[in-house]
Amino acid sequence: MTTRSSSLDLRADQSVDTSAKVKPFDFIGHSVIRREDASLLTGRGTFIDNLKLPNMAYSAVLRSPHAHAVVHNIDITKACALPGIIGVITGEDIKGKIASIKPNWLAGDIKVPDHPVLAHTKVNYVGDAVAFIVGESREVVQDALELIDVDYEPLDAIVDEEKASQEGAIRIHDTLENNKAGKPLMAWGDYTAAKEEADTIVSLRLVNNRLIPSPMEPRVLVANVDPITAKTVLHIPSQVPHLHRRWISETLGWPEHKLRLISPDIGGGFGAKMHLYVEEILVCYASRQFKRPIKWTESRSESHLSTHHGRAHTQYLELAVKNDGEVLGLKLKIFANMGAYLSNMATGVPSVNCTYFANGNYRVPNYVAETNLMITNTVPVDAYRGAGRPEATYLIERAMDAVAAQLNMDPLEVRRKNIIQEFPHNFYDSGSFLECMEVAKDRINYNARREEQILARKQGRYLGIGVINYTESCGMAPSDVLARIGFDRGGYESAQIRVHPDGKVTLATGSMPQGHGHATSYAQIVGSILQIPMEDVEVLYGDTDAVPVGVGTYNSRSMAVGGSAAKICAEKVIQKAKKYAAVLLGCDPDAVVHMAGTFSKAESKNHKHVKFSEIARLAAIPHRKPADETPGLDEIYFHDPIAMSSPNGSHAALVEVDIETGNVKLLEYIAVDDAGILINPLLAAGQIQGGIAQGIGQALWEDVQYAQDGQLLTGSLLDYALPKSNTLPKFQTEFLCTPTKTNPLGAKGVGEAGTIAAPPVIVSAVCDALKPFGIKHIDMPLTPPKIWAAIQKNRSQSFAGDNS
Repeated sequence: MTTRSSSLDLRADQSVDTSAKVKPFDFIGHSVIRREDASLLTGRGTFIDNLKLPNMAYSAVLRSPHAHAVVHNIDITKACALPGIIGVITGEDIKGKIASIKPNWLAGDIKVPDHPVLAHTKVNYVGDAVAFIVGESREVVQDALELIDVDYEPLDAIVDEEKASQEGAIRIHDTLENNKAGKPLMAWGDYTAAKEEADTIVSLRLVNNRLIPSPMEPRVLVANVDPITAKTVLHIPSQVPHLHRRWISETLGWPEHKLRLISPDIGGGFGAKMHLYVEEILVCYASRQFKRPIKWTESRSESHLSTHHGRAHTQYLELAVKNDGEVLGLKLKIFANMGAYLSNMATGVPSVNCTYFANGNYRVPNYVAETNLMITNTVPVDAYRGAGRPEATYLIERAMDAVAAQLNMDPLEVRRKNIIQEFPHNFYDSGSFLECMEVAKDRINYNARREEQILARKQGRYLGIGVINYTESCGMAPSDVLARIGFDRGGYESAQIRVHPDGKVTLATGSMPQGHGHATSYAQIVGSILQIPMEDVEVLYGDTDAVPVGVGTYNSRSMAVGGSAAKICAEKVIQKAKKYAAVLLGCDPDAVVHMAGTFSKAESKNHKHVKFSEIARLAAIPHRKPADETPGLDEIYFHDPIAMSSPNGSHAALVEVDIETGNVKLLEYIAVDDAGILINPLLAAGQIQGGIAQGIGQALWEDVQYAQDGQLLTGSLLDYALPKSNTLPKFQTEFLCTPTKTNPLGAKGVGEAGTIAAPPVIVSAVCDALKPFGIKHIDMPLTPPKIWAAIQKNRSQSFAGDNS
């Protein structure tokens, strides 16, 4: 059953005061203000670059200036002689001591090229790490970079994923024929039969542009080895601290208990901070080698060269369609750019996250997909907010618009004809696909906008309307399913609740926020279950010594998996507390009722109530203890969901295109999303809006550009355009609710929805505005020069007076 929450139109000039809505001990579903903001907004956040340890040294990475070259010799003599330099590490120094970097998602029969921590025989992209320098100051290590003499023999480079696959293309790794790491296939039904039955075939070539994740805080590391215990503490901005500990341990060959990872405040991650990077290995190794705390801080321009990129697909689509708009089948061929090496999740993003969900919200009875995983001389590509689902939604939504154009049908009518309405359906557990679309259509005033569009064209103004649908699967679980798709991670999450003698509690969770608001939302869950004030709940995360082993935050799994673990763990605390309460109340534990923050005997006439704090103290000093029960109320729980959940929604946009300049003005943006049960609608709306901003960035401005020789042309924010607040409209967000049965909270995940929905709806709206010029599609980003050039090319075919 689908229910609707109130619309949230959160604007800069609005304040939100919802305290009056929250009943005692009933926090779930309320827009509680974030507890984290006070420290962050007053400059009291704990960020790694502010960390200064006694006797701390600094480090820098020498990076290849060539995209592809043989390394004949590395002369570090001058650098080592520079005053203040502690040491320089090269690939020869660590050969046989440190393993190569390995991916942990091998989706099918994958050939993994060798990825040494430091290149010493050949470099494969501009930015490839060649040497690691340690010195007394930031300045001296930067000076030393210029004193290292590397004898390179440049080779031809290849940056395009399609060209890399062609016969005769240069071979980047000797072990990979045609630069292909794998070619996973996905299919159901019989596409060949569908094509024979179809009335028409719709074909498209789409480019999902390469993006640079740009969190506010670049990557920063501080490693410090204890000379007595030989234990290394690494401060790292990680979305997955426990996984990072395992990867570093395996690569260095060190015992895990000799590594402690601490992740304090993180200024954004978006997927880029959950991959294993060479710097994380090097800073730990160097700290032990030189017996000093060592810091490494990535500059913004260095981030463009070293932090893994996202997207980078070329997609070929073929749809078998009936004349009434019914889609009979979809054929898909993807060339996915992996970069020079296979990063952590790289192979699974295009071959699972994209192809498994390329049918989107629609019935596609016959389907076949081929994913070519291509190696190129570029920065490695991995999961970036949405990770495959934006690419899938983009291709199917552009396809729906193409079908409508070819059959001269209304785009929404084509979608309505094919939309899934019965659940569960294949991978989707639940949803409100049609209702979301109808609400979005209503909120954008679709019919009235069409009439306005006709009048505007007569005045020389070009308005465009886009309405698209999206769905995804969130929660990356269960563990046995992940094993079947080659993902070397568990699908569970941990929660541990420590109940202090005064009744206050500490929740330790394996989930790791990077701005998500876990300290607020998790306290809402635990406070509601235990029926204690939120301020009595402390939320702890980001420390591998203080938190039970966890999986971390990605794939919008924090609430569905981590939140569910917290809920069940809190319920286990209550069950144990009832046993202690029964001792005080003189009854059987089954007769104890927990309500309004107190425990009482069911149907008791004396109405004796015992507070949670009283039970906590009794359990901590168990002079009177239930039989066969341990002291204390502490509990730990590992939640492994039965399946992933399926958030969905429909976004609508109204744009105006200036045909003289190609500039796109965003007039209105509507987001209607079904994320199941919302723990905190305010945080959910913030997640949606942040994702939309990033998605609009991809649609209109962001684009990684390489020269043919592999030089990165967008090496700084002077060349790589990010969205700005004054270029974005006021987003209107609204939530429908179809609770999922895949987890006990009924929550589906919301963090990636905006990046999934925004690119296709913006492109749809812009192309709709340009319809009078015969323009059906323009590849992202839709920059003013690109739009202007398309208009000029098609002016001879213009039918601007047509009001269709």
